[in-house]
Amino acid sequence: MEQISQTFLAFIDKFGYFAVAILMAMENACIPIPSELILGFAGYLIFAEKMTFTGALTAGMIGGMLGSIFAYAIGHTKGRAFVDKYGKYFFIKKSHVDMAQRWFDKYGIKAVFFSRMLPVVRTFISLPAGFAHVNIKPFLFYTFIGSLPWTALILFAGMSLGEGWKYLLEVGHEASIIFIIICVIVAAVFYFKNSKN
Repeated sequence: MEQISQTFLAFIDKFGYFAVAILMAMENACIPIPSELILGFAGYLIFAEKMTFTGALTAGMIGGMLGSIFAYAIGHTKGRAFVDKYGKYFFIKKSHVDMAQRWFDKYGIKAVFFSRMLPVVRTFISLPAGFAHVNIKPFLFYTFIGSLPWTALILFAGMSLGEGWKYLLEVGHEASIIFIIICVIVAAVFYFKNSKN
């Protein structure tokens, strides 16, 4: 795994924004590449002035959206049986798809938004959305507004940590939970503030 990770890092270092877009597309197309690895290192490259924050964010979002659309299309056109049968050849675990399915079954299309900030589920949530044949427009909307803050956060964290960006790989899951808590608090404050007006 360490050798594979080094290959990804070398790819990003050499091809910059293009590599970030490609790897984020792969991650969101259900190939389990940690976004903390991709975006964390991109954040470090911003710190090293080899990338800009806007450029890395744009590349990450374009790749993430394209990968999500691809996974949605596979789920929509091929169905769960196809993914269960052939997913193993692309390192897709049935247990991960099951987890994403449970989230989608419980929260519906809104799970596409919340799960973009959760470990494991964010990679696979597009599949159950495709299985359910949800309308593509709300799927794209929730994918975008869920992916944007997470992408920006990991880039900013990598940029802030600088040489210590690999710390993100150790605390990735915990960071997701903290980020969700912060989002809930902000949403609650916003709701109560506006409900009084």
